[in-house]
Amino acid sequence: MANPSPKRRARERAASLLALPATLFLAVFFVLPLARILLYALDGRLLLQADTWERVGRALGFTVYQAALSTLLTLVVGVPLAFLFARYEFPGKRLWRALLAVPFMLPTVVVAAGFNAFLGDRGWLNLTLMRLLGLGAPPVRFTGTLTAILVAHVFYNTTLVVRLLAHALEHLDPHLEQAARMLGADGGKVLRHVTLPLLRPSLLAATALVFLFDFTSFGVILLLGGPTFATLEVEIYVQGMHLLNLPLAALLSVVQLLCTAALSSLYSHLLPRIVTPFSLRPAEANLRAPRRWGEKLFLLSSLALLVALFLVPMTSVPFRSVARLEAARGERGEVRYGLTADYYRELFLNRRSSLFYVPPLAAARNSLAYALATVLLSMALGTPAAIALARRGQVARTLDALFMLPLGASAVTLGLGFLMVFRRAVTSPWLVPLAHTLIALPLVIRTLQPALASIPPRLQEAARVLGASPWRAWWTVEWPILWRASLAAATFAFTVSLGEFGATLLLARPEYPTLPVAIYRFLSQPGGLNYGQAMAMTTILMAFTTGGILLIERLRPPASTEF
Repeated sequence: MANPSPKRRARERAASLLALPATLFLAVFFVLPLARILLYALDGRLLLQADTWERVGRALGFTVYQAALSTLLTLVVGVPLAFLFARYEFPGKRLWRALLAVPFMLPTVVVAAGFNAFLGDRGWLNLTLMRLLGLGAPPVRFTGTLTAILVAHVFYNTTLVVRLLAHALEHLDPHLEQAARMLGADGGKVLRHVTLPLLRPSLLAATALVFLFDFTSFGVILLLGGPTFATLEVEIYVQGMHLLNLPLAALLSVVQLLCTAALSSLYSHLLPRIVTPFSLRPAEANLRAPRRWGEKLFLLSSLALLVALFLVPMTSVPFRSVARLEAARGERGEVRYGLTADYYRELFLNRRSSLFYVPPLAAARNSLAYALATVLLSMALGTPAAIALARRGQVARTLDALFMLPLGASAVTLGLGFLMVFRRAVTSPWLVPLAHTLIALPLVIRTLQPALASIPPRLQEAARVLGASPWRAWWTVEWPILWRASLAAATFAFTVSLGEFGATLLLARPEYPTLPVAIYRFLSQPGGLNYGQAMAMTTILMAFTTGGILLIERLRPPASTEF
């Protein structure tokens, strides 16, 4: 094999130096915590106990069961919606597509509060039914059930299926399906024998991604499922934080990491073997307005599903935050309705006069401070790393795999590792933005890298030939191309930090809670005032995250399918 040229060696050395800060950051805050978790998990006494493996098997079994069931239901909902967006043109399509993109990045506490506001014991549906039917207790039991977990997972991950499948469907050659119809195949046969085989790679990718997200789910299980349903993530949190059984929590973390790595490796190994080549066509070639009554019915029923599953739960939160709904003490259990701003006013007060009470407004300030620190750290580390990856080569490919590793570890596992390694700094508020940076860094790099790779080197060389300094060449040539990607990356980091729940629940000190942690505490406490304050805080958090998501959607290149 020929030796690389001196120019290529110099380029790879420069890439290594640029990526050095991010590499050291991962070594200290990712590799070291995972190594400590592994050491705890190798406790000989723990491994020899039969009860240990019974607990692990029970948590692993339920994790696989709920992930498989959630994935199946997500495909049932997502595949028809993908056909809708890929094949039909209808009014407001861009807005509906943006609406579908929002749930994927909403914090878990926002989703839990949304379904709670609509279907919970104090939600709109139960209180309305209590008033209409004269009941004294909520007739619909949603929170604390497996149904709540499944519905929330479908809410979260449907956009993955729609984006991946719709992108493939939009560019399929329409002549293939037309030829099958001319040969006598009906719609069902065309779908089974032509369309689905061509979509197999995208369908497999969507299935694998949804299963992995459901497998590592934490906030949805904890907030909507309750203590009855213990996945690996929830069991790690319970054993590590409530029972202080760090060896068992570490063992559960290792089992989860091994399962996630095995699933990812199997998917990466099988995908190249099943790709079916086909000719691509412009998306407009497959788009048309619905003409037959069946197509119009499909459009209306799909939009109704979008409203019921995505719009109603989220709009229930802001309405519930300004509504006072109280069950009267009368015999018929009537419900009194009214508007109030009390829940927002209470965010500024400490009626208990407790030294340990943190007002919700302080939690909002903490969230903003953590998010800004995360943006600064992740951009400072991610920008030079993305520049290094944009230069390509073997070193860049190795670094790319290294920087994506945190995506394979759950936030709860990362938080547990931080607690084990940085025990003496556990009271420091800096652990939270450091953990958030670890989670946001791969997304920042992934957002910046394509934009950097798209800049032809000859542009900067031409600027220098014309006498521009390196700084002026960067400002006049590269920055006009990079500003959109940089703003999108910073918004990604800000939004991820603002809504992060898993690691924050383990690391945030009682005096420095974030908005998601404060919402979780208020939802866990009885009383109408606590519930109303949770709804008010959720509305504020939802406004920030939705604004960030829509900004990212606007800055995203039209043909991009990256998340």
